[in-house]
Amino acid sequence: MACEEHYSALMHGLEKLDFSGSPVPSAMVLTRDHAFPLALSPKGQVLIAASCYGQGRMVVLGHEQYLRDFPDLVENALSWLISSVEHTTTVGIHESCKDIAYNLSISGTNVKVGDFQSGFDVYVCDAYGVDQCAKQLVAFLKAGGGLLIAGQAWHWATIHPDKNAFLHFPGNKICSVAGIYLSTYYGEHGTFSVPKQIPTSYHSVLSSKDFVRDLEFLLKGVSEFDIQGEAVPSEVLVHGPLAFPIGTTPNGGAFIAGAYYGQGRVIVSTHEAYLGHEPLTTFMINAIHWLDEGHNGLVGVQPQLKGAYKLLKRSGLECQLTHFKEGLSVYVCTSYSDAQCDEIQDFVAEGGGLLIGGHAWHWAYTHRGHNVMTDYPGNHILNEMGLSILEDTLSSGLYKTPDVQQVSTKGYHFRKLLQRFIEHMTLSKTLTEHEQAFLKKLGSDYAKYLRIQAHDSASYTSVVTSLTEMLKKVDFPQVSDKRPVSSAKDHLLLHIGTQVYKVCSDPDTLLPYIIKNRPNLPTVSNARVCISVKTEDFKEWISTGLYLSPGMKTYIEIPPEIIGKDWQVQIGCQSDDLGKAEVLKRAPVVCELFPVNAEKIHVCNLWGGLIYLIAPPKSQVKGMEIIIKTAIQAPYYKSDETTVKDWVNNIRNAPAPWAELEFENIILTMDSDIIRQLERPDKVATLWDNIMKGVADLAAKPAKFPRKERFVADVQISAGFLHSGYPIMMHTESAWDLMGPMKDMWGPIHELGHNQQRSVWEFRPHTTECTCNIWSVYIHETVLQISREQAHEEMTSARRLRRIQSYVKGGQNLKEWEVWTALETYMQLQEKFGWDAFKTVFAAYHHMKDVPDHKEGKMNVYTETFSKVVNMNLAPFFKAWGWPIEPSTEERLSSLPVWSDHPMAQYI
Repeated sequence: MACEEHYSALMHGLEKLDFSGSPVPSAMVLTRDHAFPLALSPKGQVLIAASCYGQGRMVVLGHEQYLRDFPDLVENALSWLISSVEHTTTVGIHESCKDIAYNLSISGTNVKVGDFQSGFDVYVCDAYGVDQCAKQLVAFLKAGGGLLIAGQAWHWATIHPDKNAFLHFPGNKICSVAGIYLSTYYGEHGTFSVPKQIPTSYHSVLSSKDFVRDLEFLLKGVSEFDIQGEAVPSEVLVHGPLAFPIGTTPNGGAFIAGAYYGQGRVIVSTHEAYLGHEPLTTFMINAIHWLDEGHNGLVGVQPQLKGAYKLLKRSGLECQLTHFKEGLSVYVCTSYSDAQCDEIQDFVAEGGGLLIGGHAWHWAYTHRGHNVMTDYPGNHILNEMGLSILEDTLSSGLYKTPDVQQVSTKGYHFRKLLQRFIEHMTLSKTLTEHEQAFLKKLGSDYAKYLRIQAHDSASYTSVVTSLTEMLKKVDFPQVSDKRPVSSAKDHLLLHIGTQVYKVCSDPDTLLPYIIKNRPNLPTVSNARVCISVKTEDFKEWISTGLYLSPGMKTYIEIPPEIIGKDWQVQIGCQSDDLGKAEVLKRAPVVCELFPVNAEKIHVCNLWGGLIYLIAPPKSQVKGMEIIIKTAIQAPYYKSDETTVKDWVNNIRNAPAPWAELEFENIILTMDSDIIRQLERPDKVATLWDNIMKGVADLAAKPAKFPRKERFVADVQISAGFLHSGYPIMMHTESAWDLMGPMKDMWGPIHELGHNQQRSVWEFRPHTTECTCNIWSVYIHETVLQISREQAHEEMTSARRLRRIQSYVKGGQNLKEWEVWTALETYMQLQEKFGWDAFKTVFAAYHHMKDVPDHKEGKMNVYTETFSKVVNMNLAPFFKAWGWPIEPSTEERLSSLPVWSDHPMAQYI
C-alpha cells in the first residue's frame, strides 16, 4: 500500500508528538482515497494529515505553530515532498513562516522567502493568506509540486459565521482538492504516541457539517418529490463524511443525494429521467444553482439528455448540449459511462458542479457476478465522492421533502449512525429511538459499503479497523435455533461480523470473537472431484461432497479450460438472505461465492459450508478434475455410484454437519443428523426418481431434467414454510418428510409444481398458489397412490363443495378466484377429461408463440387451447367461473359441441 510507505517516510524517527501546548488545532475531515492521517488523538481526531493530488504531494498541520513545535516532522515532511522532484529543489517559504527558513538553510536546502511564484518545487505557507494564489497552488500541486501548509479554521469561522468553512476558509481552497479539510471543530490536547503504521481507528469530524443550509437552499419551494411513473430508481448509498441524502423514502432509502468534493459539489439522481422530469423542475433549478455556487457559468448537458436540456434552458440557464469539456461550470450527465472519469473528478475537486443521473439495477441484471460497487461505471466516478449507486430499487411514488431542522436528529445518515453505533457498543452511549429504528438498514448498507473494497483508502480502512476493534469488545450473538436473536443491535452485529471478517487485515484473530465454539473435525487432503456437466440457460450447482468448517481455509486447483469463463466456487448451501427477518436463527447471509479466475484459488467462509462448483449457463465439460487441498468429508450419497453397504458402514457417518442425497433428477441437502440413521437410501432414490418422472410426465417434458432440482432444509428460510426456486428451501424440522412416501409430501411437491409454472398459462395473482397444486394432486394419485381426499384436508368433498357454493354466492367474482377456489376449476376439468388432457395442453404451450402478456388474453388462449384438446366448447364452463371470455373466443369455438352439463351449470 503506497500510503503505508509514505507514512513510514513522514513519521520516521518519531515516537510521540506533544500537542499539550497552548495552540488549539483544527481537527480534520479526510475524504479522498489518497488522504491519510499522520497524527491522531485518542478520540480519533486527525490533527496532521498528508495526501496526493495529480502528480504532487501535500502535508497539512492543524495549527501553524506546529511548524515550529515539530521540527523533526517538518524535516521529514520536506524530505518527502522534495523526494518526488527529480532535480535540484527550491523551497519557497511564505513570509509568515520565514522563521523556519534558517533551519532549512543550514541543511543545504535552496530556500527563498516570499509569495508563491513559478520556479518553486516545494512551498511552505500558513492556511490564511493563500486566497489570492489558491488556484495557482492547486495547479502547482497537480503538476507535481509539494505543499506544506499549516493552520486552523475554527477562529476564521467565528469571524465569518455566514461562510461555509469547508469551501471558503482559505486553506481549504487548496487542501480540499486532495481530500483534506480543516474543520471548525477543536482538536484534542495531549501527548500522543506515533504508531508504526498508519493509524486507522479514526472518525471524520461530522458534527461540524450538518447540511441544514444546503438543504434549505436545495429545497426552497419544494414540498415533495414526485417520482411517480414508469421510471424505477435505484437506491444511492450515502457513505461519505461530506455526503448527505436529499430525497428519501420513509424508511431512509435515498434516490437523490448530494456531496461536497474538494472545492466542488455533486448531486446524484438515481434515474436519468428525473433530470428532465417536469414535476422536479423547481428542485433541478435549485440543484444547478447550488452546484454552480453563484458563478452563473455555462451548464454542459450530455447530448442524450435532451429532456434535461429543455427543462434547464427553459428556466433561463445558459446551457449547451455537449460532452464534458473545459470551460463548464456545471456538467449534467448519466452514470452509464466512466469515460473521462479522472477529468470529471478533478473538475469537481477544483470547484466544478456535477449533476449525474442513472440507475444500476439493469446493469447489475446484465452483469451478474460483478460487483456493482466497484464495477458499475458511475460508481468509478462517485465512490470517492462518498456516493454509490446500488442495484437495489426503490418504489416510484410521491415523497415529502425532509424537515430540514430535524434532519440531523431524525434523519438517516450512514456514517453518522455507524459512528454512533460504535460508541453505543464500546462506550455505552444511548441511541435515540430514531437511531435504533434505522439499525437494520445500517447493517444492510454497511455490507454494501464494504464491497467498495477500497483497501488503499485510509478512510475505508479506518472504518474496517474501528469495527474490527469493536467486535473484539462486544458479546457477539452466538445465533442458532436454540438461541435466536431479535434485537436490532444483534441483527446489526451479525451483519457487521460477516462483512468485517471478509475484509479485515487479520481475520484469524477476529474469528474466535465471532464464533466461540468451533468444531475440530477430521480432514481429508488433496481430494479429487471429477466433474461432468452440460448446462442450458441457467447456472448449476455441482456438489463435491466436501465441507469447510467456519473460518476454515483451503485451496482449490482448477483446470485451465474453465478459468475466466464465469465459473464460481460457492461455500454454503443456505442461499436465502434473511436480512428482512425480525427474528434470526442464523446469520442473514451465510453463503460465499468466489470467481474461478486462477489455477489455484483460495476460499474461506466465516460460517463454513458445503463446497460447490457453480457452472455458468451454456457450459459443457466432461471428466474434468478439481483438487481440493484440505476439507471435511460430508455424508454424500449418489445414485449409481454409492452402494448401500458403503453408505451404512461408512459414508453416513462422515463428520461434516451437512449431508446430500443426489438422485437422478433431484438433490436433497439437510442436516447430517437427519440421515445418520437412514438405512436404505436406495429406496429413497427410487421414490424420488418416480416422483420426478411424474413431475416431468405431467409437464409433458423429457423424463431426464436438464438440471436436477434441489431441496435445502435450513433452520430458517426467507419466506413461508417452504418456497420454490433453485434450490427449493424448506425448514429443517420438515426434512425427514422427504425420506418416505407416507410422510407429508404435499408441500415439497407443491414447490416442485411452482418450478414448473409458466407465465403463458399462469393468470397472476389468481393462480400463483393454485396451478402448482395440480402437480401435488397428480403425484399423490399416480405415484404415491394416495387419493386427493387423503392427500390434503382441503381436498375433501365437503370442503370443495363449500368453496364452490361460497364462490357462487359471492357472484363468481374473479377477485375471489384464488388458491383452493381456483384449483376447483382445474379439478373439475381433470375429473371430466382426465390427466392426459392436461399433458396435451401443457405440450401445446411448449411450441406456442405470440401468447398475450396480459391476464385476460391469456385466459382466452387457455380456454381455446383446452377446448381444442378435448374437442369440446368449454367457453360456457369458464364463463361460469367468472373468466372474461371474449365474444371472438366464443365464435372460434362455436363449431365444437358445448359442454352443457359441466359442474357449474347447476349454479347458473
